[in-house]
Amino acid sequence: MSEPAADRLPRGRRLAYRLQAWGAWAFYGLVGLLPARTASDLGGWLGRLVGPRAAVSRRARRNLERAFPDKSPDQIDAILAGMWDNLGRTLFEFPHLARFRFNTPGAEVEIVGVEHLELLRDDGAPGIFFSGHMANWEVAALTTSHIGLPIHLIYRAPNNPYADALFRRRHPYEGEMLPKGPRGARRAMKLLGQGGHLGMLVDQKMNDGIPVPFFGRDAMTAPALAQLALRYRCPVVPARVERLGPAHMRVTLFPPMDLPDSGDRAADVAAVMARVNGMLEAWIRERPEQWLWLHNRWPD
Repeated sequence: MSEPAADRLPRGRRLAYRLQAWGAWAFYGLVGLLPARTASDLGGWLGRLVGPRAAVSRRARRNLERAFPDKSPDQIDAILAGMWDNLGRTLFEFPHLARFRFNTPGAEVEIVGVEHLELLRDDGAPGIFFSGHMANWEVAALTTSHIGLPIHLIYRAPNNPYADALFRRRHPYEGEMLPKGPRGARRAMKLLGQGGHLGMLVDQKMNDGIPVPFFGRDAMTAPALAQLALRYRCPVVPARVERLGPAHMRVTLFPPMDLPDSGDRAADVAAVMARVNGMLEAWIRERPEQWLWLHNRWPD
């Protein structure tokens, strides 16, 4: 929603949205004055203090109990506390993203497998890389700017249209931000057709997606990654982000996935997304406290 469109909203809602946006910008500026690791520690402390008491934490607990039926209540509590710690750190690290360094002594981000992104950059063809809401998930896109690969990110535009500029500013890289929905999908196809590259977070529920196994249960999964990859027969590079400490991440890039070509497009889409969900699940099982369990991935 553009700001002119937002101005057609009821006056009370416009005022509330503007106040929220001003607050977000003030937060962004103040936290940006702190050293990155101090900001991360402060965010983690606030996350552990406030998060478990929030009503939405009940959904995270239910998701954890269903994903890990063999874990004790104490183990679930520990993962839940770790999730809130990570989420708080991630939020307070946002204002510092543009200053993160890569693969140097004391750098905030370590990159493993950078040659797979260099392949996308140098092969003269379109490409896609994907990740999930793990550790500080924004860092995955930063690795592309580090090697000079323009990337176009598909994102969920905020409900508050006045805050959209802040969402866009948090990504210090060359490329477009494409809102989810028909308009963003059309633009994504045009960019891929021109040899561009997309970045996608693919672990959220999509009501009109396709059922794909995830932690032993079908989860409605957006098929766009597979549909685009099969349409353009382009490389798909998985990107895993892990938190190693305050404002300290490791991004592991994997070789491009093999794409099926059975002649049955629906079956091929389902096969690709099953592999994607299986990879995400394996990463999450290794570091469950670093995934955002707040998503409604398995509704009743």
